[in-house]
Amino acid sequence: MPDGALMLTVLGGGMAGLVAAARVRELGGQVVVHEKGDRPGGSMRLSSCVIWRHRTLELFREECPGGDPELQALVVERLDEAIAWLESLGAEPVWGETGNPRTAGKRFDPERLTDLLARAAGGVRTGSAPRPEEIRPEAPLLLATGGFQGSRELVAEHIRPAAPLRLRANPWSAGDGLRLALARGAELSAGMDEFYGRAMPDADFGPAGFVPLSQLYGRFARVFDEDGVEFFPGEVSWSENDLAQATARRPGARAYYLLDEEALARRVRERTVADMVAAAPTGLDPAELPFPAPPGTVAAVRVATAITHTIGGIRVDARGRTGVDGLWAAGVDVGGIATGGYASGLAAALCLGLAAAEDFCK
Repeated sequence: MPDGALMLTVLGGGMAGLVAAARVRELGGQVVVHEKGDRPGGSMRLSSCVIWRHRTLELFREECPGGDPELQALVVERLDEAIAWLESLGAEPVWGETGNPRTAGKRFDPERLTDLLARAAGGVRTGSAPRPEEIRPEAPLLLATGGFQGSRELVAEHIRPAAPLRLRANPWSAGDGLRLALARGAELSAGMDEFYGRAMPDADFGPAGFVPLSQLYGRFARVFDEDGVEFFPGEVSWSENDLAQATARRPGARAYYLLDEEALARRVRERTVADMVAAAPTGLDPAELPFPAPPGTVAAVRVATAITHTIGGIRVDARGRTGVDGLWAAGVDVGGIATGGYASGLAAALCLGLAAAEDFCK
């Protein structure tokens, strides 16, 4: 345990920051959490809050072959214990399983989980973002600011989409942690040009639409860009993150999902594809397409890629250590876990938040 006068400063009040602060307090340490936004919870509060892992490390490696094996092993080996820790604090799962045979985990109510963790963390200083020069270099610091998807500049530099991407996340995760870490000598991870995103209707939407308006049926559609080019004719992954990333590189970062009767009847969790198409504000009659529709097309939806969180970021070890003394990172500020595929950002945030807190308190 560190000396009683030593306090951990946490930048970011999302899953990783709140978990780390709660664990530090549980272990008898001192901690303060600064959140740039006007509320705690970060993008966790806007998510479906399913916290999951691949069932085995082998499956994780298969899904995300470019990821850091040490960090992937941390998630696979520790997540069940970490979810049990959440439950020990009073978190009650909404679902006891993910509904996907590839994965294991539980779903929580994001509002209730945020409130619970904020209390366990001892409170959060919202609207509070200390400037780098205000943070003493010798003071222990955990970066958990949530990635850089909220910065058009950094997204353009590292991800390089064909057009600016819609933001399907909180607006405050704009690379503050990444910039501070690099200024202190930390290193970048692999996968800086990758992100987790969703196809969303090519229309205005707010946080209430992040989950229900996701157009998660690209694997049942034929997908064309604005020039009428069918650019993803192969098999789309179960997560459809590969399709979202491919769409981001097409003209306007947009696409058309074209569906036949069989596709409309398919189910994605509790809804049919027809249900999702009916809810999309950019549904089109095939005759309205700017190119000839293939035979059998009965419905079309114009979609745009929206970014939820980055996949690349700060390089750390399995204790959240950046290689710079007194500097840890967790959550989406960390990169290189899901490189080449898709994995739960909340699971990595939970496991690394706990690991970093325990390393500080050792």
